[in-house]
Amino acid sequence: MEWIKILHRIREGEGDRTEFKRGLGRDLSSVGKAICAFANSDGGVLILGISDSGEIIGVTENSERVQERLTSFLQSGLSAPVPARCGRHDAQGGWVHWIDVRRERGLEPLRHNGKVWVRRARSSVEPSPSELQELYNAFGFVLTENQVIRRAGPDAIDIDLFRSFQRDRGIDIDSPPQVALESDLLNQQVLSDDDGQLCPTLYGLLLFGRDPQGHPHTTNFFVRCACYRGDDQASSVLSVADARATVVDQVRRSVGWFRSLGGSERYPSPFREDRPLLPERALREAIVNAVIHRDYAVTGSTVLLEVFRQRVVITSPGVLPNHMTVERARGGGGPRSRNELVANAMVVRRLMEQRGRGWPLMRRAMFEFNGTEPELENDTDNRLVRVTFRLGKEAETSAP
Repeated sequence: MEWIKILHRIREGEGDRTEFKRGLGRDLSSVGKAICAFANSDGGVLILGISDSGEIIGVTENSERVQERLTSFLQSGLSAPVPARCGRHDAQGGWVHWIDVRRERGLEPLRHNGKVWVRRARSSVEPSPSELQELYNAFGFVLTENQVIRRAGPDAIDIDLFRSFQRDRGIDIDSPPQVALESDLLNQQVLSDDDGQLCPTLYGLLLFGRDPQGHPHTTNFFVRCACYRGDDQASSVLSVADARATVVDQVRRSVGWFRSLGGSERYPSPFREDRPLLPERALREAIVNAVIHRDYAVTGSTVLLEVFRQRVVITSPGVLPNHMTVERARGGGGPRSRNELVANAMVVRRLMEQRGRGWPLMRRAMFEFNGTEPELENDTDNRLVRVTFRLGKEAETSAP
């Protein structure tokens, strides 16, 4: 930000996006609180060397030393590095320093000294419980797919994969006139303009990334598959695999791994009949729902596909989205996706049936298969959603 704009802010006085400080202070606590509040709100400028009345008094500390302290603090003084720009000007009477803080939308709100701060009028305050919930929602507990992955650049996107997706949508990408590729990626929310820098969104990486799990925030966004000999995780492991890559490939690879486990044999006639452990259609629908509706703000957990002797369990991080209840989900209630872009992409890629039909489809497939009912658990304490399929007595003795 240029000095002329800083002068304009000084003349306008303090407000929800401008705050004055005489100096840094010994421990930068008041400075840190203001930076944290700006980052958690709509951004703002902290100006040092200005009195509360708006008089330029200058910072007496060495100018270079002030810049060093600010740069260091922005990297390590809060719960995560803060994207901000520092500036200074030698005004008559002393140096004026400023920190231009942009709005932060990472995986969770920033904290200073262990507390979350937000901007309210001219003050930096702790949010009320309702404000804190809204803040967490804004930081991705609801719309994480729109988050910008700042450590990745446009080259993290596989353009051929994106073009293939556009063709599947029925869009002619070959005949002129055509939208410029960069504009197309921005319009489709695959990329985002982050303060002049193009970065992929989480949605862009999940659907079109060259290496979706190759970034610090996305390491655990895959499906972990495991088959056990017995009825719990303490049993010996028979097979394990990680289904990585894009969410489309995660579903396909998970289903392929499950198919490799084999099934059971039946002899309803003189001829043998091979029978899968589960109807593939029901399993695929459950895995699709898990990767679509998982809470991508939960960064330390994976989607789990676990096969036990008597059951198959698919576990997804997070609770049912947007106030959906177990009863409504089981009844095929109106679809409420946490990640709408990902959900729509699954429909385009033909891995998902008509929206809202997932649970009725699984129920019918399991009833026709072995007369059982799939089970749905919304574990709000541990923030997990589990779908359980019972294998039945036949599979119990022939599971791999």
